[in-house]
Amino acid sequence: MNIQDGAQAQRSGGSGDLLLRTVSSVVLLSLALGAAYLGGLVATVVAAFFAVIVLFEWVRMTSGKSERSIVFAVALVAAILAAGFGMTLLACAIAGLATIAAAVVFREAWLPSGIVYAAVLGIGIMAIREAPEYGFAALFFVLAVVWATDSGAYFAGRLIGGPKLSPVISPKKTWSGAIGGLAAAVLAGCAAARLTQDVPLTVPLIAVAIVLSVFCQAGDLFESWVKRRFGAKDSGSLIPGHGGIMDRVDGLIFATASAAGIGAVHGGADGIGRGLLLW
Repeated sequence: MNIQDGAQAQRSGGSGDLLLRTVSSVVLLSLALGAAYLGGLVATVVAAFFAVIVLFEWVRMTSGKSERSIVFAVALVAAILAAGFGMTLLACAIAGLATIAAAVVFREAWLPSGIVYAAVLGIGIMAIREAPEYGFAALFFVLAVVWATDSGAYFAGRLIGGPKLSPVISPKKTWSGAIGGLAAAVLAGCAAARLTQDVPLTVPLIAVAIVLSVFCQAGDLFESWVKRRFGAKDSGSLIPGHGGIMDRVDGLIFATASAAGIGAVHGGADGIGRGLLLW
């Protein structure tokens, strides 16, 4: 979510827009938390829905030809369904084959990149949630870190201001916002871990929250760069007051990828949840 983007700020300056944004945020957060809590088929369907919308928005923004993504959206859904049933390797194989096919057929990098981008979101979320141990706790931890990073960066940036973080890519983002997002992420992540599974608060866990927050902000900057590259203000208009789905999950995509990677390296392919939280 490009929370400090100038154009976005102008659109949401009025009290009516702020109310609309708030309501949209509450609805999306409730949907995400509800699906994460229920897990299984419900979480799989929600993850697949968001991933497919991200793919459509990416293709429309980068090529203006969203029909290109229809066949690959089917493959993406199949991959996420496989991940939802615990077959993460098969899910990655399906997504990988779709990516290669897109590169061979269209001979350009943007569509294959979009498949990877959307697949990371859906497969990553399901790999974390369906971990045999600490699945919900780990996903709740990631969601809390991402939400707190976005909110902390927004409020710290507005209240403190100061030097710009990346004036070329996103002129409104500040270092104070980035640091505020990091601080909020640590607090929210630790609180989420304690609330769900009474996870011990250790220095490595705090470090993980910081790493996820950094990746979250990197994802935000990445989408800002892509939108600037193609002259787009928003990835879409599906969400009232917020733009597209991709505008809301850009940081989550990068954070999910890093979380799944950390969990798998530390806890093994079958211990992503435990590996992410227990140190």
